[in-house]
Amino acid sequence: MTNESAPIALVTTGGTIDKAYFDSLSTYQVGETVVAHLLKAARVECRWELIELLRKDSLELTDADRAMLRQTIASLDTDRVVVTHGTDTMTQSAQALLEVTGKTIVMTGSLAPARFAESDATFNLGMAFGAVQSLPHGVYIAMNGQVFRGDRVRKDRQLGRFVSTP
Repeated sequence: MTNESAPIALVTTGGTIDKAYFDSLSTYQVGETVVAHLLKAARVECRWELIELLRKDSLELTDADRAMLRQTIASLDTDRVVVTHGTDTMTQSAQALLEVTGKTIVMTGSLAPARFAESDATFNLGMAFGAVQSLPHGVYIAMNGQVFRGDRVRKDRQLGRFVSTP
């Protein structure tokens, strides 16, 4: 049963969705999260709370980081959680979150930084917010206009998108 009076928790871990390009001599770096700005610009009316947990590229996430993510989500009073995460290891973190029960957890991210005009970030975040309000408890990934079960998805680097697995 979903606790509709509790806010949706938005847990940020970094990843491309929050990457910024600081100058012509630097590379992309994970910066301050922009997801709160995206939700405000989209006029999201449901209650949500932001938890900035990490600012890492997902390739830099460790097992200890995933354990902290799992513990943080398990301890939340709400049963609806959206996680922004880098796409390279999103499926690994989804696997780690399968142990959390009694919650609907929807992970999302982007293939281009949210700060770019032609980013998939806003659409993916919107999909995740819709999905977390309508799906039963479990772990999911919302990317590329689709929602995948967290235990039946992989990133196809060649195609540049997520695909279902058997």
